[in-house]
Amino acid sequence: MCRHLAYLGPPVALREVLLAPAHSLYRQSWAPRRQRYGTVNADGFGAGWYAPDDPVPARYRRSGPVWGDPSFQDLCRVVRSHAVLAAVRDITEGCVADESAAAPYAAGSWLFSHNGALDGWPASVAGPAATLPATELLALEARCDSALAWALIQHRLRSSGSDPGDDALAGALAGVTRDLAAAAPTSRLNFLLTDGRTIAATAWGDELWYLHLGDHSLVVASEPYDDDPRWATVPDRHLLTGDPSAVHLTPLDERAGDRPVHPSVHPQDARTQHARRSQRQEPAL
Repeated sequence: MCRHLAYLGPPVALREVLLAPAHSLYRQSWAPRRQRYGTVNADGFGAGWYAPDDPVPARYRRSGPVWGDPSFQDLCRVVRSHAVLAAVRDITEGCVADESAAAPYAAGSWLFSHNGALDGWPASVAGPAATLPATELLALEARCDSALAWALIQHRLRSSGSDPGDDALAGALAGVTRDLAAAAPTSRLNFLLTDGRTIAATAWGDELWYLHLGDHSLVVASEPYDDDPRWATVPDRHLLTGDPSAVHLTPLDERAGDRPVHPSVHPQDARTQHARRSQRQEPAL
């Protein structure tokens, strides 16, 4: 499992989104409040961001814990962006441990992250994998479940044309989520995708939250990074699409159709955080 986050809004220093909040993604690397699978996210991290007038994002990724990289903290202090996607990683069994598997993944103008696991990987998803052209399967960025999911999503996006719109982003995520859930029904498929203008995300088997501040900004995250009561949950088996102007929630299957679309849950109701692994030391920011 992992923790991940995407931000769209006025340009801010990465520090303000990733490090400064009381329960930031940085802190979630060793003390997540709402993580149900795994206890710490110390197997890699990454951040991607967009510069003005450049649709291709930059990335910074490493295979170790985020608290062990002072250069990242310095980078976050000076880099500003209107669009950010970042993640901290807890490795899925059977997946490669190096930097190539650390989110965010990237292709063209897109950034992608997966919070979850394909149950029974890799045998369980041989069927969906076989739908990829051999050249795309051989070009997987990493030997891990998230990289396969990303390859399947890219294939759908490319099939939509040279410049896929917002509907194509949502359709690619929804279609791949359904296909992987059919192949491996107990998988957790919380996907997060952005092109720097809009965010598309799925909640399937685990929590997903969003903070929409009118026309100002939108944050979508595995868990709230502060105690702002405006955080809301995305119902399970739903697709979120949005930008700072609007957020839309759509059921991904018939079993999700009668669930509340805009529940209001205060993050202070979070259950007690998991005990940290004894061999890890809590870092200081």
